[in-house]
Amino acid sequence: MSKLPSGWEIARLDELAALNPKQNFDDELTAGFVPMSHAPTNFLNKLRFDERNWGAIKKNYTNFKDGDVIFAKVTPCFENGKAALVEGLPNGVGAGSSEFFVLRPSSLEVSAKYILALIKSHGFMSEGADNMTGAVGLRRVPKKFVENYVVPVPPAAEQTRIAHKLDELLAQVDTLKARIEAIPALLKRLRQSILAAAVSGRLTEEWRQDDEYIDTDLQFQIPISWKISTVGNLAEVKGGKRLPKGEVLTSEDTGYAYIRAGQLKDGTVSKSGQLFVSSHAKSQISRYIVKSGDVYITIVGACIGDAGVIPDRCNDFNLTENAAKICDFKVPLSSNYLAAWLRSQHLQQLIQYEIKSGAQGKLALKRIKELPVPYPPIEEQTEIARCIEQFFAFADQLEAKVSSAKSGIHQLTQSILAKALRGELVPQDSNDEPASVMLKRIKAQSNAVPKAKREKKASV
Repeated sequence: MSKLPSGWEIARLDELAALNPKQNFDDELTAGFVPMSHAPTNFLNKLRFDERNWGAIKKNYTNFKDGDVIFAKVTPCFENGKAALVEGLPNGVGAGSSEFFVLRPSSLEVSAKYILALIKSHGFMSEGADNMTGAVGLRRVPKKFVENYVVPVPPAAEQTRIAHKLDELLAQVDTLKARIEAIPALLKRLRQSILAAAVSGRLTEEWRQDDEYIDTDLQFQIPISWKISTVGNLAEVKGGKRLPKGEVLTSEDTGYAYIRAGQLKDGTVSKSGQLFVSSHAKSQISRYIVKSGDVYITIVGACIGDAGVIPDRCNDFNLTENAAKICDFKVPLSSNYLAAWLRSQHLQQLIQYEIKSGAQGKLALKRIKELPVPYPPIEEQTEIARCIEQFFAFADQLEAKVSSAKSGIHQLTQSILAKALRGELVPQDSNDEPASVMLKRIKAQSNAVPKAKREKKASV
């Protein structure tokens, strides 16, 4: 900081807190045990713990007690912000992962929550990551970096005011974050509602004008002008092809792209991680290609039943054996309408039933051909596809805004912490004792305690 607020001082972190202090208690004492998985990344989230006897966790684990601040020192946990104020432990004591650092305030005048703010700040996390040592994948923040890290220190009274303000503001941020994080699930339900309305004729009621509805075996009504058909009556169903024995996919663009099951998502073919086959392999599987406008459906794997339309850019790509294509339409049929039906909750539930009732977790081509399809006139299919595209585009825009808002929430938290560390979060009070006086008192108290006595283990 180029200019400190009135009453503030600069100090090393080890002047404010002891790093990894030792402690000991009766072996039968109930204590809290905190593996790394229990450490929160959110500023206000409580530290979770399991109960263990102190004797079972006192060795080979990092010791701490209520009032301490702990944080991960190893990648990627450090960068993810795993840190917490320790409170609420059984008997106020505990131990946890050896990959924790512990900071114990040197005095009751030092706010543990202010120290947590320092640890969670962008500056500390960024410099800590830059100073990590060790092998790739197992890098750690050095102890010396933590001890020597220079921090701004407010007066004790202002630290308390900052801590209270952080609680207030970050609680509001958490509420906002929870609401934003709930939106993707709402958008997912919105898309399913749009598809349900589309494949039952409700989405095009105004376009179609007056029309009666009739009951179907699909457990929902359709307009009287529609029919119920099957996939096999509407189009051909053909499988993909696995690579010939001894052949492997390559990232080198040979001109012969191969669509893998993992690329078939969100109603289209992802460009990410596109791989290719050799000309030799292509000659052996050349019959198993897709054309733009074909409808795909995955037939095995975790995402079985995913469906969509092959885009123009994927014309003549080879198709994985883990998917099937619906092609060579026998009647006027909109690819986008058929894909919408296959992605609807009505059909997806039927697919899951087919999978569970079969001998293997696979959607056979024969079963795909037998899948029912509500079949409107082609003009209405086109209108349905247009409406779905319009509503989905709106949902996509909302999703993009949600993603941007999530990033903004993280920046907002860091902005609040930055203001706290600059002295801009709460007003200064000229009546506060300057931090320099507090630091001198802490140093004097530390020097007054004989070294041997300071190293002596505590007991209860």
